[in-house]
Amino acid sequence: MARIFYDCEFIEDGTTIDLISLGAVDEQGREFYAISRAFDPMKAGPWVRKNVLDKLPPSSDPAWCSRLQLREDFYAFVTAGPGEVELWAWNAPYDHVVVAQLWGAMPDLPRALPRYTRDLRQRWEDVGRPELPPAPPDAHDALADARHNLVKWKVVDAIWRERMGDPE
Repeated sequence: MARIFYDCEFIEDGTTIDLISLGAVDEQGREFYAISRAFDPMKAGPWVRKNVLDKLPPSSDPAWCSRLQLREDFYAFVTAGPGEVELWAWNAPYDHVVVAQLWGAMPDLPRALPRYTRDLRQRWEDVGRPELPPAPPDAHDALADARHNLVKWKVVDAIWRERMGDPE
């Protein structure tokens, strides 16, 4: 089972979730990062402007791409290995919806992609909310947050395995 930890930054207004950026890492050290050229920065609220948009690299950076390119590259990243994949995110519901919307409606999501994202925060709560490493200085950058999700996973999974009597 391959685990991929990811994070999305997005603009949401209670009706629409608009993807800004997507970062992902796997347990083997592969990384993915892309920024959509399709979002409208004028729709971002003050918090997103300050904590997300102000941290994005210049639009000349190769991470900026079309939604189609982002979708195709993320799909290639997720399906690059053999076997099934688990997707993990902190507060996963929004992240899963924004990723699924890259393909349109949920039924259009390719069969190779999971139909849900596992919620790392829920697993953390299940094991008693242990202390986690502090957020990185570049928090709210999708790739930095994906990396931090992997770090949090290692803490949480060690406790989970200990409780389940599973050494590995």
